[in-house]
Amino acid sequence: MSDFYKDKRVVVTGGTGFVGGYFVEALLELGAKVVVPVHERPMSIAPDRVETIPCDLENEEDAMRVCEGADYLLHCAGPVGAAGMGPEKLMHGISKGMSLFLKTLHAAWAQKVGRVLIFGSSTGYPALDHPVKEEEFWTGDVYPGYLGYGWMRRYMERAGEFMQRDSDTDVTIIRPVAIYGPRDNFNPKTCHVIPALINRAVAGEEPYVVWGKSDVVRDFLHVKDFVRGCLLAMEKLPGADPVNIAYGKETTVGEVVEGILKAAGREDATVEYDETKPTALPFRMADTTKAFEELGFKPTISLEEGLADTVNWYKNQGDK
Repeated sequence: MSDFYKDKRVVVTGGTGFVGGYFVEALLELGAKVVVPVHERPMSIAPDRVETIPCDLENEEDAMRVCEGADYLLHCAGPVGAAGMGPEKLMHGISKGMSLFLKTLHAAWAQKVGRVLIFGSSTGYPALDHPVKEEEFWTGDVYPGYLGYGWMRRYMERAGEFMQRDSDTDVTIIRPVAIYGPRDNFNPKTCHVIPALINRAVAGEEPYVVWGKSDVVRDFLHVKDFVRGCLLAMEKLPGADPVNIAYGKETTVGEVVEGILKAAGREDATVEYDETKPTALPFRMADTTKAFEELGFKPTISLEEGLADTVNWYKNQGDK
């Protein structure tokens, strides 16, 4: 990677969280001067090398203060959710996520931040039975199960396009898939599929119950590959021109289960699939041609390696 980030003042909202923390580490390695707004969660990643600003980004004055003098901003802040989350809690997360996003985007615009990275989502694509290409995003409605969240991400992209067109700030738009890795959220009430499966595998659950069907196809990408792809995109793909950053290989939930049980030393577990539990569309993969052709991005961490990495990290946490 070039010197694009060297000595630049880079704000990472959500830098105390899972994905944001990996951005902080990567940017420090690239020589950036990293700034992290801190609200409820303390800074644990390289706190002696990061400038922290106590604030609440939903407060307009705080958001303006955070963005003042910034060269780049990566907006990683937002609530997390899980498959079993009810509609009211989901709506709460959507409203909070939109509030954080709009206040931060407005502040970046007003403070003339040079470049902003924002996240759309693969949940914004229509339900298609092939790897989705960027140009297919607006060809139909989102899958009904993603109605609230998918349309929130769609609006975020439109707001980014508006900012690109009418402000002095360049915008990079990333469409992520399912991101996983060490330091993920493992809270059983709010975690996503891979942390939930690792939780129960390490705990020795028997029988080992998996929600949904084994042949559901998803696109899982290790967080370190994801961060590398996003930083390449921020450098090389401004203009609010969305790009999928994904693993790009067909992976079934059954294969994920096998990988987790192998890494946890539980190959002999009795696996049961509970098809009465909440699930989502049966096929979701992202086409990665654009990321490769325009960014030179290819994942370097295989699913087997990534799952083993995550399981081993979790096992080593003990009571923490």
